[in-house]
Amino acid sequence: MAGGKGAGGVLKLAVVFIAILALGLGTFKPLMNAMKLGLDLKGGVHVVAQAQSTPDHAVTAEDMAALERVMRDRVDQLGIAEPLIQKEGNDRLIIELAGVSNPEEAIKMIGKTAQLEFKTSDGQVVVTGKDLKDAKAIIDQATGEPEITLQFNAEGTKKFADVTQKLVNSYPYGDPRRAIGIYLDQQQLTNPQVQTAIPNGTARITGGFANFEEAANLAALLRGGALPVPVQLIEHRIVGPTLGADSLAKSKNAIIVSMVLIALFMLAMYRLPGVVAIFSLVIYALIILTALWLLKATITLPGIAGILLSVGMAVDANILIYERLREELRNGKTLRAAIDAGFRHAFVTIVDTNSNSILAAVVLYYLGSGAVRGFAINLGLGVLASFFTAVTLTRFLLHLVAEVPWFQGYGFYGVKGPDQQVPTVRGGA
Repeated sequence: MAGGKGAGGVLKLAVVFIAILALGLGTFKPLMNAMKLGLDLKGGVHVVAQAQSTPDHAVTAEDMAALERVMRDRVDQLGIAEPLIQKEGNDRLIIELAGVSNPEEAIKMIGKTAQLEFKTSDGQVVVTGKDLKDAKAIIDQATGEPEITLQFNAEGTKKFADVTQKLVNSYPYGDPRRAIGIYLDQQQLTNPQVQTAIPNGTARITGGFANFEEAANLAALLRGGALPVPVQLIEHRIVGPTLGADSLAKSKNAIIVSMVLIALFMLAMYRLPGVVAIFSLVIYALIILTALWLLKATITLPGIAGILLSVGMAVDANILIYERLREELRNGKTLRAAIDAGFRHAFVTIVDTNSNSILAAVVLYYLGSGAVRGFAINLGLGVLASFFTAVTLTRFLLHLVAEVPWFQGYGFYGVKGPDQQVPTVRGGA
C-alpha cells in the first residue's frame, strides 16, 4: 500500500511539474513577443513640451487638452503607432515616440508649436491660431491641384469676414495690400490674395503648392499652430535603435543571470523546497507577463527593474516560509504539520512586508510620471503575484512533495537532523 501510494504521489508531482514547465516554455516567448517595448528599449524620441503663460493669459487645463490634441495629431501624421503622450504637472506634456525612423524630423514637426497669425500687409494681426478650427489639404477636383481648406470658429469667422470684406472694398485684385499673410514663428508660410469677402468662416488657399505633400505639411503646421498659448520644447532626447537594442539585450541577460543565481541560491540553501520555489517563480513570471499583456503595458528599463525587484521579494516570501518550516521540523513536528505551521507563522510577516511595498508602489504611481509610473505598476503587480504564488502555489506544491515517501528525509529540507525520515504524520501532530 505504501509503495502504491508513493508511486501515485510521484506521478501526481511529476504531472504538476511537467505541466508548469510546459506552460512556461509554451507561453513565455509568445508573451514576450507580444509586449510593446518602450523608448529606452526600442529607440526613438523623448520630448517635453511646456505651455507658456502670457501676461494676458495663464495656462489652463483646456489649453493643455488642446495642446495634447495638437501633438497627437502631429504624431499621427508621422505614422507612428501608439505613441506615449501624457501630461506632467499643470503645464507640461511628455511625448515619447518609440521606433521612429527619423527622430530629427519628428522633433522638428513636434517643435513647430509657435502661435499662428494671419496678418495684413501693414503687419496688423487680424486672426490668430486660436480662431482656426481646422485646416485640411485636398485635391481640387476641377483643376487637379492641391489646395488647403480653412475653417474658423465663430469668433474667427466674424474677424475673417470683416477683414476680407474691408480688403476687397479697399484694393483691386492683384494689389499686394489685398493679401493676408499666414505666419508661424514669425515666419511667413504663405501670402495668399483675397479673391472675395469670406463671410462663412470657410476659406481656401490655392496655388503655389508643388505637390500634395507640400500642401499637407502646411495644413499640419496650420493645425499645429492653433494653440491658445505659446509652447516651448524644454527637453528632447534621442535614443538610437542600436542603443535601445543593446539595452534590451543587457536587460534580457540581467533577467536570465538573476533568475539563475536565485535558483542556485534556493537550491543550495533549501534543497527540495528550493525546487518548489523555482516552479512557483515560473508561474509568478507568467502571471506578471499576462497581466502586463492584458493591460497593454509598455516595457521599459525601469519597468524591468520593478519586475526584478519583485522577483527578489517573491523569493523573500518563500525564504520566510522555509525558515519557519525548518524551525518546526527541528521542533519535531511532522512534515505536513511543519508545512502548515510554517505558512501560518510566516503569513503575517509576508502580509506586512507586501503591504508596505504596495503602499510605496501606489505613492510612486500617483506622485510620479512616465518611467516612474511604469516602475510602480510593475512593482505592484509583482508584489501581488508573489504574494499569491507564495501562499497558494508554493503551499500546494510542498504538500504534493510531502506525499512522496522518497522526499521525506531531513536532508531534503536543509535540516541537520537525525539520520532518519521526517515523520509525515504523527498522532496529534
